Order: sequence, then C-alpha cells, then structure tokens
Amino acid sequence: MQPLFRALTGVLTVGVLAGASAPAVEAANAGPPGRNPTTQNAIDWKPCPQDAAAECGTLRLPVDWARPSAEKFDLAVARRKATDPDRRVGVLLVNPGGPGDSGVDFAVRRATSHFSADVQERFDIVGFDPRGVGGSQPVKCSTELLDQAPSAYPRDQADFDQLAAYNRALRQDCRRHSGPVFDHADTLSVVRDMDAIRRALGEKQINYFGHSYGTLIGEQYAEQYGDRIRTMALTANIDHSLGAREFLVSSAATAEDSFNQFVKWCESTSSCALHGRDVTAVWDDLLARADRGEIHDPESPDQVLTANAIALEAFKKFYGPDWDELATYVAGLDAQEQEPKDRRPTQQPQPRAPQGAEEQTRAEPFSAVFCQDWRFRPKNYREYASLTEAELRAAPHLRGSPRVHAAVAGCVGWPNKVNNPQHRLRITEAPKILMLHSLHDPANNYAWATNVHRQTRRTTVLLPYEGAGHSVYGRSDCTRDAVDDYLTERKLPSAGSRCTPAAKN
Repeated sequence: MQPLFRALTGVLTVGVLAGASAPAVEAANAGPPGRNPTTQNAIDWKPCPQDAAAECGTLRLPVDWARPSAEKFDLAVARRKATDPDRRVGVLLVNPGGPGDSGVDFAVRRATSHFSADVQERFDIVGFDPRGVGGSQPVKCSTELLDQAPSAYPRDQADFDQLAAYNRALRQDCRRHSGPVFDHADTLSVVRDMDAIRRALGEKQINYFGHSYGTLIGEQYAEQYGDRIRTMALTANIDHSLGAREFLVSSAATAEDSFNQFVKWCESTSSCALHGRDVTAVWDDLLARADRGEIHDPESPDQVLTANAIALEAFKKFYGPDWDELATYVAGLDAQEQEPKDRRPTQQPQPRAPQGAEEQTRAEPFSAVFCQDWRFRPKNYREYASLTEAELRAAPHLRGSPRVHAAVAGCVGWPNKVNNPQHRLRITEAPKILMLHSLHDPANNYAWATNVHRQTRRTTVLLPYEGAGHSVYGRSDCTRDAVDDYLTERKLPSAGSRCTPAAKN
C-alpha cells in the first residue's frame, strides 16, 4: 500500500510559489467574520520572478477571522493585467482546485495557455495561493513521519487504531511545523481571504473561475458575499452536502465509470495497446498479480507495485483522459514475466534521517483543508469497514476511488470539531452562476453537479459536457464559448443546452 499522503499528492499536485513576494500593508481592524471592514489592505505589486509580465505580491491577513487583531500571515497573490485595457471588464479571480493547487502558479504559468485571448484581453486574471498552500504560509510536515504512513485499508480494529494514532501524531507534527494557520486552513476562511483580495484590488464586484475544489470556494463565496459577484463560472463541481457513505460511494462509482469508458474506447480503437483482448480480464488479473507481489515498478525494478498504486496511476490517467498512455502502461505491466517467489524483490523501507540531522519537511496541505471541510470521522473498524465495502461494491474493478479513500482515511482520529462542516447551499443574493461538468468525470460525480444545481436552482445554470475527463473549459468550442460569453457579456446558455465532445480528426 502506498503511504496515504503519497496517494493523495500523486493526483493533487501542490504548486509552490517560486519567488519571494513583497510584503503588504497590514490590515486594520478586520471586523466580524461574516462581513468585511471598510479599511482596504494594499498589495505592493512587483514583477514575478518567474515571468516579469505578471505581477506578484502579498496581502497581510488574519490567521483567524474571528480574532482579526491577532496573528497574521501573508497571502501570496499574482496578477496578469488585461491585455486590452480599453476593453477591460474587471478582475477574474481563479482557483485551479486541489485542495492544495497554487493559484499563483496558475496565474503566472498557465493562465495564458488556459484562457482564450478574449478573456485575457478583458480581465485582470488574479490567482492566489489559499492559506496553507504554496507561498501562503504553507502547511509542512515531517518527511520522515509522512513516509511512515500505515495502510489506508486496516484489516482489523488494531490496524484501525494504528491508523488513528498515526493521524493524530502527524496532525500534531504538521501543526508544529506550520503554525496556527494549520487550524484555520478551511475553505470558509479562504472565502474571507478572497473577499479581502477584492477589497485590496478596489473592486466592488469580482468575476470568478473555479475548478474542482475551487468550486467549493466559489459556492461558499456566493453564500457569504453573493452581492459582490458579477459572474462566477464553476467546472467539475463539489457537492458539500454529502455524508461519508454517499461521498465515498459516489466517488467510487464515477471512478468505475471512467474505467468502463476506457474499456469501451480500447475495444473500439485499433491503436489501443490492449485492443483485441478482454481488457477487464487483463486488468483484474494484473491487480491479482500485484496483490501477490508479482508486479514491479518499471521505473524502479527493485520495487514492487501494489494493486492500489496501479489503480491510482489509472485514476490519474482518467483525468485527461490519457487512454493511450494508460493502455500502454497496463500492457507493459501485464507483459512482465513471473519470477519464482524467492527471486522477487521486495519493497524497500524508506531510509531514516541520521541522528542529529536537521529535520526535513515537505508541503502537505491536503488534510489540513479536507479534514476541516468535511465531518468524516469513522469511529471504529466496523464502521470504517462498512464504508470500504460499500465503496468496493460501487467500483469492483478500480477498488473504489483511490484519492477519496485516502482522503477519508487521513481524517481518522482527528478531533470531531470541524471548522466548515457540510451543509446544503443557501445562496440568496448572487447573480446567475454558470456550472459545467463532464458526464464522465473520474473524480467528481456528475450527480454532485445536479445536486448543487437542485439546491441553488434559482441562481445556477448547469451545462453538461457529454464526454470524459476532469477539466471542462477547454474541451470544445462549445464549452469554451459558453464560459467566455458568460464572463464577458453575462450571456448564459439556453435552457437544456449540452456540449458534445469535439469530433476527432
């Protein structure tokens, strides 16, 4: 079994701010957490070290919005100004997801290739690293302790107790290395940070583009500050009303659906490396061999690959979807010759830091955010095993959703108090919000989007994309134009509109 946090970060890459940012003027009294002060912070913009065409800076904000005069932290921000100032509409705040992805990195390195020229001409694109991420006082944990993670699949109560004890120890370790921001890394705090950015930019209203976990930021901003939104486009939506069982089962079901889409593609595509074979049988046999320790990592032949590691690799390929690469990967593993048991290499333990050496850390914000946004706390092995069994029934070939299972496992043993617990969305003041979602999203079930839409029917418009993959905006002219027309002209798709996959050449 891969360590829990490696399984998470294999899919959810944490962007790190590569350059130093100039300090900002500290906020005056921040006021109550539900509403904002009139005093504006300032951002001292400087050319970004990675790209001088973009500007970088920081914003000094309270760690705890309930205690605005207490400890502060620097929120990292980046901006690309509208390329046609005469046609400028306003600011477009962006968040690429995670939780743990860097909005600064997105604005500096990816915005110009992600957004159309029309969006770039008409908006200042502003990215920020959510608190605990990248350049915003990142959550860090001991590398040695991270490498000691137990299995996310405990076999009995003793294993479950070991998992809970490990998570408690890791939580204390991360708090020690990260400071008080660790206890306030929830999305609701990020929402208040985002409104502070609006004030610092001197804007009465913002436009927002959020992807995946970034949709939760958008949804909750719309709840808190709906009248401060001009437009908001959300892709690959999160449903924050789900309980643990529904969350796990729906995540597993959509991962399994992506596996079935891959199988169908391979059966009908002659270039597939598994074309002409029973792909499902090949896959199931491969995982069974991995369970017996017979499959090696092609890049590290002395290492054994677990079935969960192989499933996670497939899951990552579904994001594209990169079906050609996945088929080649599976075919290569399947072709490995079976060796006598006594000749098979075993997985090597991670080397420990020598005594007296400086303790090494690495950024790990995922659980600090996720476990404060979701009240997922299985009490004992029996409850946990019941959840796992339901997950496996929903995804017999993928064996559940590798990412989500590891996420829930990472919260075992955490305190029951949650800063930002689940609830149905209650949006009262926002304008119409545009939602897009793939029917065959591997990570975020399409039902999540329909659930959110039902909760907010008066304020949301849902545009389905009838294809596969996790990202949506750049899938076709239909998806891109729908977002662009909405952001620039506030023009929404007509009722019942759908986007079909682009025709392949």
